[in-house]
Amino acid sequence: MIKTAIVLVLAIIAQVAGNILLSKGMHSGDGLDVTASILHTASSPLIWFGTLLLATFFALHSAAMSWADLSFILPATSFGYVLNVACAKIFLHETVSGKRWAGAVMICVGVAFVSRSEVKTYEVPETAMGGKG
Repeated sequence: MIKTAIVLVLAIIAQVAGNILLSKGMHSGDGLDVTASILHTASSPLIWFGTLLLATFFALHSAAMSWADLSFILPATSFGYVLNVACAKIFLHETVSGKRWAGAVMICVGVAFVSRSEVKTYEVPETAMGGKG
């Protein structure tokens, strides 16, 4: 259970940071024509690092899904949506309406309900992981 929680926290952090960097990188190319925009996207360290973090999220998310129920993993990682809203406000200086904050609070309440539920974990046979058995 603790392994799953740690991986989920790391996955959420990677997802939020990746989204923020990707958004920041994409917005830095505003106003470019199509060709310049493609070149900007291909050469931007922010976009590359954001994409790497989102790939990290996917790997961690996949690992967590192999250990616990999908009905637990998806709501738990949805807490990242709330952090995305907060980080967009803080780091990207986006205007966030009261309705968006209310939606974020509702997500937090839902995550709290789900986190208090039983988590099933699955034993992975050693032979499935390439071991002898």
